[in-house]
This record gives sequence, structure tokens and C-alpha cells, in this order.
Amino acid sequence: MSERLDAVAAAYDEIADELERAAAHVRVAAKHYRDGVIPRGAAHAWSAHGHLLEAAERLEAQAREHARHSVPQAD
Repeated sequence: MSERLDAVAAAYDEIADELERAAAHVRVAAKHYRDGVIPRGAAHAWSAHGHLLEAAERLEAQAREHARHSVPQAD
């Protein structure tokens, strides 16, 4: 695999890791809400949102990079 493609693959791995961290925080938030520990639940919900924002920014960067190299032509 070329270095460029390896870097793209690594970027997608990092995005997946961010999304997995978000999912983990959402699960913890749900448990805290079930247990009536609202402040901790809210803190984990906000952490999840932060991870989602980070993943979205990284996906946006990948989309912009793709747009820079994409050639619009119908085959």
C-alpha cells in the first residue's frame, strides 16, 4: 500500500476510534441516568458529543481532501 493510502486508512481508523469512544460514553451516560446520577450522566453525554464533533471534523477533512482530488466526469 502506498504511504498516502496508508495515511488515509490510519485517519479512518482514528475516526472509528473516536466514534467508539463516543459510544462508550453514551452507554455510561445511560447507566448513570438509570441509576439516578444525573450530573454524571450529563457529563458523559457531553463527552460523547465532543467525541462525535471530533469524528465529524475528521470526516469533513477527509471529504475535503477527496474533493480536492476528485475529477467530475461521467464515464
